[in-house]
Amino acid sequence: MAKNKYLFPLIIMAALFFLIGFMTTMNNSMIDFLKEAFDLDSRDKGEVLKQLPNTFFFGAYALSIPVGLLIHRIGYKNGVISGIGLLALGIFMCIPLVALGYIPFLFGVAVFAIGIVFLQVAANPYVNALGPAKTAASRLTLTNFLNSVATVIAPMFVSMLIITDSDIAARMDPVQVQEPFMIIGGIAAVIFVIMFFLKLPQIKGDEHDDAETPKEYKSSAFKYTHVWLGSLAIFVYMGIEIGIPSFFADYTRELGLDFSSAQRTDMLKYYWGGLMVGRLLGIFILQKYTARQILTLCSVGGIVLLAASLSIGSSNPLLAMWLLLGTGLFHSIMWPTIFNLALEDLGPLAGVASGVISSAVIGAAILTPAMGAVQAFTGSVVFAISCLFIYYVYLIYFATKGSKIR
Repeated sequence: MAKNKYLFPLIIMAALFFLIGFMTTMNNSMIDFLKEAFDLDSRDKGEVLKQLPNTFFFGAYALSIPVGLLIHRIGYKNGVISGIGLLALGIFMCIPLVALGYIPFLFGVAVFAIGIVFLQVAANPYVNALGPAKTAASRLTLTNFLNSVATVIAPMFVSMLIITDSDIAARMDPVQVQEPFMIIGGIAAVIFVIMFFLKLPQIKGDEHDDAETPKEYKSSAFKYTHVWLGSLAIFVYMGIEIGIPSFFADYTRELGLDFSSAQRTDMLKYYWGGLMVGRLLGIFILQKYTARQILTLCSVGGIVLLAASLSIGSSNPLLAMWLLLGTGLFHSIMWPTIFNLALEDLGPLAGVASGVISSAVIGAAILTPAMGAVQAFTGSVVFAISCLFIYYVYLIYFATKGSKIR
């Protein structure tokens, strides 16, 4: 009966995770289009300006802790409704703002990014609580699988509906985003209306089917060490997940592979596809093995593939490239396992803790530029990619030691 009670809410949450993945990847996929449309190369520090969509988007995650505190007061359901409302508002704001210029458009991006933060902070613990604690990681992996499906679809959406000119030499027009954004905004608005009137169970955070006796919790989520160590794990994980695609093009150039820029970008679909396949498999794997076991295995697997890729790069560059892309399979279920371990045994404090953990997503905005600085200093992308070994080792520590509740 409990399964029936939570089935429909879980479906709704899965749809929201799809939307989160779609908007996140679509924002990243528009970087080259916006560079062309706003002629950023002709501006001073154009390469820096080109990265501002990620800055405005991932920068919103700095609000995760106050958002978590707010959701702790208003509840997960109201947090989700607020998130989808801000998402729709931001998308609709982008439609007129894109005609005013690059920076005004990015302010619209920042608004829908704040909506994404609300959804991330509220939806993760909500899914965590929709059923038995022992299968929480499996449920998070299911929703993240749909999130991953969206990351594969979003670039196709951008290429088909935003980058519409077949003539490569044709100048892109910023207003080309208006019609597609109207479609997405309309979908978000419909979901908002459905969510507003839908009767979803109010999850307090301490409801679990297998709870037999009341449990006492510390006075604050900030007093749990595994929350902070889990936040750092998410921070370095973002460096891993975004680091591979961010440096892939430069790595293939250093390997001497003769690909065009378009081909290098297209090859990343195999990396994201690996995440999608891995998350699908993870739905079943995490029902048999613990999150700690899986996170350790995936981290070791990532180390092995990365080390193999770097070691054979000079002798077999093509295989080295495929080994690097193959790391996506091991990255696939790192997020849900880390999140599950960091939220473990927090009960009603899970909402605040989720805000702390989600704020660590800014790792994508901090670690990749840091790796870029390493590349610039050493003159080799190999040294930049080697930073991933440090991130993997920390994840092994978190899985084996740091995630234990103190």
